[in-house]
Amino acid sequence: MGAGFSGFVSEEGDVASLLKPGLGDIPEGCIASVLLHLDPPDICKLARLNRTFRGAASADCVWESKLPGNYQYLVEKLFDEIPSDFSRKEIYAWLCRPNPFDGGTKEAWLEKSTGGICLSMSSKALSITGIDDRRYWNYIPTEESRFRTVAYLQQIWWFEVGGELEFHFPVGTYSLFFRLQLGRASKRLGRRICNPEHIHGWDIKPVRFQLSTSDGQHALSQCYLDEPGNWINYHVGDFVVENSNTSTKVKFSMTQIDCTHTKGGLCVDSVFIYPSEFREKRKGF
Repeated sequence: MGAGFSGFVSEEGDVASLLKPGLGDIPEGCIASVLLHLDPPDICKLARLNRTFRGAASADCVWESKLPGNYQYLVEKLFDEIPSDFSRKEIYAWLCRPNPFDGGTKEAWLEKSTGGICLSMSSKALSITGIDDRRYWNYIPTEESRFRTVAYLQQIWWFEVGGELEFHFPVGTYSLFFRLQLGRASKRLGRRICNPEHIHGWDIKPVRFQLSTSDGQHALSQCYLDEPGNWINYHVGDFVVENSNTSTKVKFSMTQIDCTHTKGGLCVDSVFIYPSEFREKRKGF
């Protein structure tokens, strides 16, 4: 009697557990509505739960909300051709890669966790006073640059590096940096070393950084260059974009034009533009 009753309860319990709803029973549309409020890394983690979550995590409506509002411009700017049947998730993944443009002298990509646009310009995309005279400047190969080449200054009296970029930035606030290093790095017996041979003149007067935009914004900062052997992102200033449908032209420069002394031993790698929320993180990158 007891055994029969026990078996009955066990059987009923199994039936009840089968009737109990699980994660797989949640409609994809409901899951997609929740995923809209999560960051891309969290969406990708939840996609591994089961088939239903994987389907919801691939929905165009989810990834449309993560793409910049002007992503169609980015696609046209950065890709010669993209398959017409690409989903929004696949477009997002493509945009998160470093995408070269303007002959490979510039790159743009989305920051994976937020979808914010980031850009970089190589030293070869910059206007550098005296760059054609090898007594002053040389382009040197290095694995420490995403562009595989940096401009190296041996010695000069008039130091001036500048450039400009015209781009349809998504709405937001952006920070601009110069990526610089005092000294020339190399490897010896598998170890990184920095040659300080030509470093001089940067502790006498500060370097002046400036930026301006086509809609009248300006920023100015100055500092002494230091920490030989380390790549430093020197913050130039910030600018605000309020309309992603119009292009913003950004002009920037760094100068040290006091001709009472020479300066040298500097590597100029690139200029970076990031959403300002990453300013502190990238400043020490």
